[in-house]
Amino acid sequence: MVAAEIGNRSHFAAKGETDLVTTASMNGALSFDGIGMIFPDGTEALREITLSIKKGEFVTIVGPSGCGKSTLLRIASGLLEPTAGSVDVDRDSLGYVFQDATLLPWRTVRQNVELFSELHGFGSDERRRLSTAAIELVGLTGFEDHYPKSLSGGMRMRTSLARTLTLKPPVFLFDEPFGAVDEITREHLNEETQRLFQSEGFAGLFITHSIGEAVFMSTKVYVMSARPGRIVAGFDVPFDYPRKPELRFDPEFALLSGEVSLALRGSSS
Repeated sequence: MVAAEIGNRSHFAAKGETDLVTTASMNGALSFDGIGMIFPDGTEALREITLSIKKGEFVTIVGPSGCGKSTLLRIASGLLEPTAGSVDVDRDSLGYVFQDATLLPWRTVRQNVELFSELHGFGSDERRRLSTAAIELVGLTGFEDHYPKSLSGGMRMRTSLARTLTLKPPVFLFDEPFGAVDEITREHLNEETQRLFQSEGFAGLFITHSIGEAVFMSTKVYVMSARPGRIVAGFDVPFDYPRKPELRFDPEFALLSGEVSLALRGSSS
């Protein structure tokens, strides 16, 4: 691993056959150590993924389509078992936000938000207290009795976030959750999610195809290669929270986004 200072930002880039960008940490909220994944048909999806995410870090992974980003999240959650390496995480502490809001259409916003706490056996008073707090956090107060069909795409994703927040997970996995909404809504959801990250202090692992989204949201951005996915570059993001929308027009933001883009272009070749 080669480290170089760029301004007040650290940039880490893999060289030659060096695949590892970070070393798994014993105090990480989520750690991957030498993860490899080969599917039964022989497709090698991931090779030697080693990284650690601590509480208070929001890490985003970008990479070309098919590089194994979502596979890595499914391994973290226990939905897939890797063929090599290990994951260190308390899976009872995980929150998972999918690409789709995955709401139950016959349940109202409040009923959807209460679903996870209901499945965990919480009493009705506790469920209501937790759902009220989560609904307020994501800005859906007043929509508690609405059904998903009457909500916008952004409001459905807010409901999905609120549902996961009721359990106050210390580790959040985000699998391209805002990819299906329009750009303005996506920016608003970015701002709300980073606000939640500040207030809740969880460890976040976020998957996206959007470089701007990655830089705006994250404390660190990693770039994966084309399949088999490997970590080939990493960038510390220097901007303080809270991050205002106009940060996207800052020259340093544009410079860092360009560096991530350049690394991503190299990873796709």
